[in-house]
Amino acid sequence: MNYRAKIEVSLKPGHSDPEGETTARLLNELGYVVNSVNVSKVYNILLEAQTPKEAKAKADEMCKKLLANPTKDNYTITIEEQK
Repeated sequence: MNYRAKIEVSLKPGHSDPEGETTARLLNELGYVVNSVNVSKVYNILLEAQTPKEAKAKADEMCKKLLANPTKDNYTITIEEQK
């Protein structure tokens, strides 16, 4: 079966986010009242697996091996069956 894994990787609290800080500053300069901006990455991965549980396990393995740095990143995984 085909599944879509949506993986969002974001920084853990306490880690600096220079891109978010720059974006917040620029938005304020444009006249928007913004207190903070946090930047994250979203990966949409189409993969094959027998069950949603197996698809989530594969996505979790991808995060641990490549997509997220466990020292500084948190990640969430959402699995959807593709028809």
